Amino acid sequence: MIIGIDGNEANIKNRVGVNQYGFEILWGIRKLQDEWKNKHKVIVFLKEKPLEDLPRESEYFKYKVLPGKGMWILRKLTPHLLFSKEKVDLFFSPSHYVPIFTTMPRVCSIMDLGFLNFSPQFKKLVLWQLKLWSAYSIIVSKSIIAISNSTKQDIVRHFPFASKKTHVTHLAYDANKYKVDISEIDVRRIKEKHTIVGDYILFLSTLKPSKNIESLVDAFHLIKLKYPEMKLVIAGKKGWMYESIYKKVEKLGLEKNVIFTGFVDDEDKPALFKGAKVFVLPSYWEGFGLDVLNSIATGTPVVVSNAGSLPEVVGEAGVLINPNDINTIYEGILKVLSMSDLEYNRVIKDGLAQAKKFSWEKTARETLKILENTK
Repeated sequence: MIIGIDGNEANIKNRVGVNQYGFEILWGIRKLQDEWKNKHKVIVFLKEKPLEDLPRESEYFKYKVLPGKGMWILRKLTPHLLFSKEKVDLFFSPSHYVPIFTTMPRVCSIMDLGFLNFSPQFKKLVLWQLKLWSAYSIIVSKSIIAISNSTKQDIVRHFPFASKKTHVTHLAYDANKYKVDISEIDVRRIKEKHTIVGDYILFLSTLKPSKNIESLVDAFHLIKLKYPEMKLVIAGKKGWMYESIYKKVEKLGLEKNVIFTGFVDDEDKPALFKGAKVFVLPSYWEGFGLDVLNSIATGTPVVVSNAGSLPEVVGEAGVLINPNDINTIYEGILKVLSMSDLEYNRVIKDGLAQAKKFSWEKTARETLKILENTK
């Protein structure tokens, strides 16, 4: 079977969320090549030449670059799939953007459907694109991959007919990067790089309304009353509708206590997690929450929302809070900061055990099985 894959989500330098998922899926499939090479060939379709950190080509794993930008799926990918001499037997999109008007079965991945419940948090054009293309992909795909049980439940609730064709493959973390034994030298380096002095609370994700960062800033304002030297590090690239976060910090007079790092490179993330006292993700919803796993894998406790997929990701290893209640966010953070050494170390131990339940190899194997069974 010739499997076509849209690799564009992975072929981006500053990867977040779905980009990281696409990247790890490509690597996972490539690493399992010896197990599938006698049955399949994989062609990864790209708009631009592959970045150097993408998997190397082989006799069985190839890249096909179709140069183009705007409306690439419609203008470049779809015509190629329809009229190329080398026919693809199955096409996999590690996102909700499946090609239109194809003759082969399609498989898509759905990160989440939170935009259906929180539409005011999106620009209108983005919202309509998400709604229409996600719905189309769910309707026409022969198989759908959900990245959590929570996402599957949302898909089935909104599209009941998709129940039998929706499968769950949890995401994971890189155990070679995110681990307990990260050196203090690396931690000091990352703190100096971002001028972080003393202890800090960490938030790391794209700056956008769904992440509920303003409520975190409000909760931190209360934390400062008990821990006046504590810093809040807000790390991540700017998404959309983020301006009010900066205004909130100014309004509360926290400019000297809140540090905005901007996008954090992959090589800096482990040390940033390791140096934090606690990682906080108070999102209104999450399709999975990759950085929650990254945090507990480095031995940093987490405080996360009791919404979306986050409870199934952290299990018993995290403190759950109500994202709609600033006081519970404050109390959750305070609970971790005020733990005894014995309690803190127990939480770390529970987190490490929880993280071991997830691996990218497992995700890749499960994905391949879904692709092989799709007709």
